[in-house]
Amino acid sequence: MELRTLRSFLAVAREGNVTRAARQLHITQPALSRQLADLEREVGCELLVREPRGVTLTEQGMLLRKRADEIVSLADRTERELRAPTAEVEGDVWVGGGESRAMSLVARVATGIADEHPGIRLRVHSGNGTDVMERVDRGILDFGVVFGGEQDVRHEWLRLPHEDRWGVLVRRDHPLAEHESLTFDDLHGERLVVSGDTGDLAEGAPTLFSRLVSEGFDVAATYTLLYNASLLVEAGMGVAVCFDGIVAAGEGTPFAFVPLVDAPTTPAHLVWKRFQPLSRACDLFLRSMREMCEAQE
Repeated sequence: MELRTLRSFLAVAREGNVTRAARQLHITQPALSRQLADLEREVGCELLVREPRGVTLTEQGMLLRKRADEIVSLADRTERELRAPTAEVEGDVWVGGGESRAMSLVARVATGIADEHPGIRLRVHSGNGTDVMERVDRGILDFGVVFGGEQDVRHEWLRLPHEDRWGVLVRRDHPLAEHESLTFDDLHGERLVVSGDTGDLAEGAPTLFSRLVSEGFDVAATYTLLYNASLLVEAGMGVAVCFDGIVAAGEGTPFAFVPLVDAPTTPAHLVWKRFQPLSRACDLFLRSMREMCEAQE
């Protein structure tokens, strides 16, 4: 599959109409139709459903759209990095992570780099641990910030000077808000909103999630990112088991955060693919992260 053909397919997928896509690409409609037909022959399946008013994607077409977006984005990014002037470091640094105060370390380092090298741009992707690691493995993200986890031979791991504390986010009018701390036993009888990413944190979330499920706690809902979970808490769905410091809690807010004293703290790591060549911008970011970690040891 050529990049030109993938770009054409993406244009059709966005427009939902071959004629409009051809106009956008500055080619004729018959030429674009031939490209699409050749692409379908190449992959051996139908990608588009032709209808009188336009086209829709088949199931295989939706899969190709997702992959083509990634391929074209990675190709464009590589081209920008190769064309960057050698005198000045510039380019994108893609970092993914879940909701944690550990991301403030990334923000601090990236801000310092941007002050000295305005051509470097930080691109942040928010997602749970499973999503972030998949994107790191596929080369979409340069680095991931993950919590807990077992080190493996496919990745490099840099321990960050931060550990997250588990607790419960409750409405301020909830009886649990009066406690200074809680144990798991205090959560029996409560409807819980918990992280649904069972593959996220080998030292934290899966153990915590598995314990809540196996011991018969009432899990009323799961979440990926905490903001939406906080809306469930505010609406009275239940109480959210989460990290501290992500959603504002205390005076002037609808919430209180109460720490869980028998839940483990969870270490944070910066992770990237082993043996993967880094752009100059990514290399500078990594060196700055290492220096920050060493300074706080």
